[in-house]
Amino acid sequence: MARTVIIDAGHGGVEPGAVFEGRREKDDTLQLAFDVGNALERRGVQVEYTRVNDVYDSPYEKAAMGNQSNADFFVSIHRNAMPVPGTASGIETLVYSRNGTSGLLAENINTELRNIGWPDLGVNERPGLVVLRRTRMPAVLIEAGFIDNPVDNAFFDANMAATADAIADGIVKTFDEVEQQQQASGEVPGYYVVQVGIFRRREYAEEELRELREHGFEGHMIAKNGLFYVRSGAFRDLNNAIERERQLRRQGFDTLIVRT
Repeated sequence: MARTVIIDAGHGGVEPGAVFEGRREKDDTLQLAFDVGNALERRGVQVEYTRVNDVYDSPYEKAAMGNQSNADFFVSIHRNAMPVPGTASGIETLVYSRNGTSGLLAENINTELRNIGWPDLGVNERPGLVVLRRTRMPAVLIEAGFIDNPVDNAFFDANMAATADAIADGIVKTFDEVEQQQQASGEVPGYYVVQVGIFRRREYAEEELRELREHGFEGHMIAKNGLFYVRSGAFRDLNNAIERERQLRRQGFDTLIVRT
């Protein structure tokens, strides 16, 4: 199964992002995006980018690039900042909703970043962010430290490769968990199903399943290897699965089409 990720280096061109003592967010994000892309390619993952040089595209345009790609995941790279410089430190990953594959992806990335020494500020929901709200695939936005904190900048510079590897490892771990479930779920092979969540706790999966059914969608839950998967539909025709995915996305569900 081909694995593809589209990486979005935040800001660019006329939009520098956060700036601190001459350091520009758009430069750091592009450098880290390339390093993450290289790390993913070394792990056998295909990579696309929303930008590869210093140009500006709006968040709506970036979301459209993601939707027009063949990517399984959308990963946006940013750096954080505070109104008062130097008052915060660490990494944070933002998602449209924690209740879905995006939440699992964000948790896996944060775990790997924490393991190399980044303070972990958690996975937080930001449903108003365009690149999280308008993308049709699971999407995360990584805030890779605070650009207005010299300690974070020093760690960012000294551990660029390790940070990229950690992000790549979190992404690959998520792919592995999804694919392990597909291979061992016991579902009838050869169908397309729309996945709306992977959870480590059963009660969260049951809550997602109830919400799915309250919106009028068929749903089922599969437990395998300590994880709980919530899915809707089983289609021989990919186009039918795509239409179900569109319906679910319009209701705010985080979706991923998988093949059984």
